[in-house]
Amino acid sequence: MPIPFSLRRASALALMLTLPGMALAQAPAGQKTPSAPASAVPPETVVARVNGQAITAADLALAGEDPALSLPGVDEGAKQNLLVDYMVDLKVGAQAAEAAKVGDSPEFKRKLAYFRDKLLLDDYLEREAKKAVSPEAAKALYDQTVKSMKPEEEVRARHILVESEDEAKKIASRIKGGEDFAKVAGEVSKDPGSKTEGGDLGWFTQERMVKPFADAAFKLAPGQVSDPVKTQFGWHVLRVEEKRTKPVPTFDEMKEQIDQYLTRKAQQDTIVKLREAAKVERTGSSDTPAGADPKKP
Repeated sequence: MPIPFSLRRASALALMLTLPGMALAQAPAGQKTPSAPASAVPPETVVARVNGQAITAADLALAGEDPALSLPGVDEGAKQNLLVDYMVDLKVGAQAAEAAKVGDSPEFKRKLAYFRDKLLLDDYLEREAKKAVSPEAAKALYDQTVKSMKPEEEVRARHILVESEDEAKKIASRIKGGEDFAKVAGEVSKDPGSKTEGGDLGWFTQERMVKPFADAAFKLAPGQVSDPVKTQFGWHVLRVEEKRTKPVPTFDEMKEQIDQYLTRKAQQDTIVKLREAAKVERTGSSDTPAGADPKKP
């Protein structure tokens, strides 16, 4: 199976990190490497040359935007050096491919046309989306969403999880007898996620918990301790700390989600409009294998 182009690029960079002599912060001899992030120097700044062909800060910035070349945990200076190394290898390989006339093959030309179309579409959709993601559109969508939200009750509760009903009954008796719930939870609860927090589960709505647990929690008044409650996880003893109407998230809290929604919707709407306006002719049925002659049985 052919290796996807993006994975080949990522593998090339990963290989550079492990090959002997490829130091993180040291560029090959004679190679000019930026001492500051590419964004801090003019885009036209030449950072290296390969057989006379320039590699610029703008080239590095473009490579740095490639998700396949993500380098989490690597400091900016080392990352720039690695990107220069990668771009040098890319240019060396591309020049060799040009000399071998790889670009003259029909297969390569098909690939080039495909990736050109894909880049054009990506950039066009990004441009159209920017028109839709305005502060006014985001605020209007937020206001519309908030109006449609129904008030919802939330509970903050603690629980202690054990394996048997007898254990749960003994624990409920201890709590109702005056022992500190958080202390007992830390001693005996089998829930590793809340044990260290004194059994505190934080705020939750009814649908977030399994039904027997949620039913018990939402029937209790603040300060009340439940009788043992059985779920598929075991036996629970719980105490409700507080109840409230779930607060409406602020615009700032929702802004990122709103922008993402507006972006996706604008891109989808753009594609729908383009398809509606285009003359599309399918020459075979949708289940015809790629490359097959639809006229042959």
